[in-house]
Amino acid sequence: MSSTPPALSRSAPRLLADIGATYARFCIEQVAGRFEHISVLPCASYPGFVEVVQAYIGTVPVALRPRHAAVAIANPIEGDRVRMINRDWAFSIRDAQRRLGLDTLLLVNNFTALAMALPHIGPTGRMQVGGGEPQELGVIGLIGPGTGLGVSGLVPSGADRWSTLASEGGHASFSPSDERELKVLSFAWKQHLHVSAERLVSGPGLELTYRALAADAGAAVQALEAAEIVRRAMGETDPLCTEALECFCRMLGTVAANVALMLGATGGIYIGGGIVPRLGGTFLRSGFRERFERKGRLSDYVARIPTYVVTAEHPAFLGVSSLLTEHLPTPDGGNALLDRVRAARPTLSPAEGRVADFVLAHPRAMLNDPVGVIAQMADVSQPTVIRFCRSLGMQGLADFKLKLASGLNGNIPVQRTQVRRHDATPDLCAKVLDNTISAIMQFRESLNVEAVDRAIGLLRAARRVEIYAVGNSAAVAADVQHKLFRFRIPSSTHTDLSTQALSAELLGPHDVTVFISSSGQPPELVRAATVAVERGAAVIAITASHSPLSRRATVCVPVDHSEDASNFLSMISRILHLLVVDMMAVGVAVRREPDGGLPPTGSAPAGNAAAGVLISHVV
Repeated sequence: MSSTPPALSRSAPRLLADIGATYARFCIEQVAGRFEHISVLPCASYPGFVEVVQAYIGTVPVALRPRHAAVAIANPIEGDRVRMINRDWAFSIRDAQRRLGLDTLLLVNNFTALAMALPHIGPTGRMQVGGGEPQELGVIGLIGPGTGLGVSGLVPSGADRWSTLASEGGHASFSPSDERELKVLSFAWKQHLHVSAERLVSGPGLELTYRALAADAGAAVQALEAAEIVRRAMGETDPLCTEALECFCRMLGTVAANVALMLGATGGIYIGGGIVPRLGGTFLRSGFRERFERKGRLSDYVARIPTYVVTAEHPAFLGVSSLLTEHLPTPDGGNALLDRVRAARPTLSPAEGRVADFVLAHPRAMLNDPVGVIAQMADVSQPTVIRFCRSLGMQGLADFKLKLASGLNGNIPVQRTQVRRHDATPDLCAKVLDNTISAIMQFRESLNVEAVDRAIGLLRAARRVEIYAVGNSAAVAADVQHKLFRFRIPSSTHTDLSTQALSAELLGPHDVTVFISSSGQPPELVRAATVAVERGAAVIAITASHSPLSRRATVCVPVDHSEDASNFLSMISRILHLLVVDMMAVGVAVRREPDGGLPPTGSAPAGNAAAGVLISHVV
């Protein structure tokens, strides 16, 4: 792996931070890899996230006040609202950005940041424990005991390109490997219903292990914090503390080996966090590596995997700097992702190279066009477009577009987030909007344009149209009927289950039906669609792909957004259905004859009242 730090995407000073449950570390970066004005603040001295950041910024010279910031935080990031697990801080990212006066505020999980730093940590920034050799471009595992237990990974996606794995693996159940650890687990069960690896392989876990061993030995239990246990163990002044630390190192070996096996981490296992890097020779002499290699039939496999302790100072700064670089424009107003495409161009296959050339020549088209159009313009297949995105380290085209959009537009892309009971009204509103926007962007990537085009053709030629829907989809059916009336196309809506099959029996070869359903499962709709087809009518289904209703349709426009319909109304699915209806209506509008009427294939004239239909879309 290269020790070269990531290049800066612009010369303006940038704030980098690594915020754990105990300490918040800050710096300013102007030159790649050069971290200035480093400061460490105790989190307990501040009431919240904004306040600790404000305290640091207040110490920075005015000329170095940042406009962009990237923060690694010891917490999962699930949208705008952050509620820390190991500290009583809760805040909105958008509100924090506003209060701090930042143009950009990027928050990532601290282990995601540390994982992204690993490719930039050279031999001088790590200490190998035991044997093993890393395989080139092998998966890398990362664990780190501190206030909690972080687990992450780094997956290669081409030369010098990596994708991080978001993980909460520290909360996987703890498994003892000897009788002593079984006694520790039994002691922990008295305090916790679920004993995860984090409960024992962490700072608080070291304290719990010490108490468990003291209780088993019948010794007096002292109220020792993890730092004091480590100090006494390394000084060999307290046998019980020495045993507790040795037990801790061995349990860490078990967890590390489990991560190595689950990830296939042939590129090595790295150990970060706030405890192990401070142990030095004590950790080298511990039973960590012996336990790591004790995996029965897979012992030879894990023995070939190297294990390293991260000794580089402030490694998370390297990671958040790399992530922030990907989100910011270049000094000349360009885009960091486009720079990556240029750099990767010589390593791509000829077909992927044509996609790269198209992206570089038409970045806005790449951002806005569906995959079919991109493939056609680049003269490649649609799977090649997806392979190109993955070669750049993205999960797919949608992920590529989101990262491209963040650079072209200067905004961090929206992601889907869960609405929770404790959400304040501003957060609730923001989540509903963000979820809808995200769903629409994802739907744009999967939209079957050919199906929409065929549906438009059927509607233009229809003698009459009947719309079938039940439940929450009835509102969409009413919207379809309203738009068709504006085109002077005779239409009717059927939302009563008992009459749908009867109505379908009256259809004929020149009729068109529109069936709308989120799931495509209601048997009444499926029966009505079956009858409609038998009577010679065309069936347009706006529903989930591969559903019973979709299989009965002449044309299916698939909408596969999933929602928990057993507990909630299908709000986002309904919005996507309305968008499909708008697409079809706009298609009918723009293909009308110059005099305002429908083409001769339609038997019903369209009067002047339809001339202004959906004019906001048409223009």
